[in-house]
Amino acid sequence: MIHPERDDWARQLTALRQQMAEQAASLDASGEFPWRNIDHLRAGGWLSLAVPPSCGGAGASLAQLQQVIAAIAWGEPATALIVCMQYLHHLRLAENDAWHAPLRQQVFHDAVEHGGLINSLRVEPELGSPARGGLPDTVATRRAEGWDISGHKIYTTGIEGLRWLAVWARSDDNPPLVGTWLVPGDSPGITVVKSWDHAGMRATGSHEVIFNHVRVAAEHAVDVWPADAPPAAQAEPFRLFANRQTALLAAIYDSIAHAAHDWLVRWLAGRV
Repeated sequence: MIHPERDDWARQLTALRQQMAEQAASLDASGEFPWRNIDHLRAGGWLSLAVPPSCGGAGASLAQLQQVIAAIAWGEPATALIVCMQYLHHLRLAENDAWHAPLRQQVFHDAVEHGGLINSLRVEPELGSPARGGLPDTVATRRAEGWDISGHKIYTTGIEGLRWLAVWARSDDNPPLVGTWLVPGDSPGITVVKSWDHAGMRATGSHEVIFNHVRVAAEHAVDVWPADAPPAAQAEPFRLFANRQTALLAAIYDSIAHAAHDWLVRWLAGRV
């Protein structure tokens, strides 16, 4: 396993900015997934910074993660959003006891050894974001050997490079379970519909995904509960998540503005 050297942090972040910027224009034009950027981050150990040391990760602080996201975003913000989702997942997973412990360890190990990416697939064409309430149309049907998942997701940031899909769904029980099923990204029955063609953040590859009878084991219902008896809201975990999300996402916006400022200054200097 490799982790960035902390005693050479400033130089590494500067180099990271430049490395990410090399493909920014071409990625923005093509909308292709930023494979080279992700490979570079994987090789340098940047994708497992938020994994706790007890699981082989770097256990970086929120301030350090924010600095890394800012450096990536200055060069290529779509890559930064993909990595931001990775960090947020790892931070939450480290504190989530609902997951089957061996499965949680597998996700962490994959990030440390292989740079495996994870993100949530929550938004649907009809439901929109589950933050507004309602049950998802994506259904996990019970089978003797586990679950059979079918449904349709949109805004699936980084889908082409994801190793793990945290899928928001409901079960076929009455009343249904609702929550997250963990699906390996290479599972049979997953189809990516390349519909993401926006004016900006094009390389996030936030395409549509169709699940057609995707099979997962029983323990892959990693964080689910009865729809009519949701877990009681816990103020402190929610506050931590909100603070982390704000800090890391704000770093992307801030760096985009700084990069635009820096480009304009260079352009004006060249015009005089």
